[in-house]
Amino acid sequence: MASDAKAVEVTTKSESKGEGSGESQEVIPKHPLQNQWQLWYFRPGARGSAWEDNLLDVTHFDTVEDFWALYNHIELASHLNAGSDYSIFKQGIRPMWEDDRNKAGGRWLFTFGKRGPGNREGGREIDKTWLEVLLCLIGEAFGDDSDQICGAVINIRGKMDKISVWTNDYQNKGSILNI
Repeated sequence: MASDAKAVEVTTKSESKGEGSGESQEVIPKHPLQNQWQLWYFRPGARGSAWEDNLLDVTHFDTVEDFWALYNHIELASHLNAGSDYSIFKQGIRPMWEDDRNKAGGRWLFTFGKRGPGNREGGREIDKTWLEVLLCLIGEAFGDDSDQICGAVINIRGKMDKISVWTNDYQNKGSILNI
C-alpha cells in the first residue's frame, strides 16, 4: 500500500468450516486527491430571497472513491430544475466572485443550447462534458497550472446551459491559455 493512501477498515463476515461464522477485518486503501473539494448546490428560491440563502454546502471529498460515491448518488446535472447550479470548488473557496480567491480571477465559459423541451441528446452531451471537467479538476489535469483552478460551475437554465471553469488570476495569461 502506498504511503500516501488512506485506509478504511471494513468488517466482513466469513464462514469457517464447522466453526460457524466469524468476523475478519480487511483494509481497503483509498486513493487521495491532491486537494479537498466541496460540492455546492444552488436551488432557485422565491423571488426576493438572497442569493446566498439558496446556496447549499452539500459535502466535501478528498479521495477518488469518495468522488465516485458522491457522483453516483446525486442527480445528473441535465435533470436539475431550470435555475439550479452545481459547483465544485477547492475546499475553502466559495462559488462566488466575492470570495478572496476568486476576486482577481476569471473563467472559461462553455454554453450548450437546448433544442426543445426534454431534449435528452443535449442532456447527455452536457452531462458528459460536466463529468470530463470534474475529472480534469480533481485529477489535476492542468499540470503546473492546476494551482490556478478554483473550481467549476454548471448552470442549468431554460434556454441555455453553461459550464464554467473558474481561475484565480486573470493576469497569468500563460496559465490561463494552457488551461
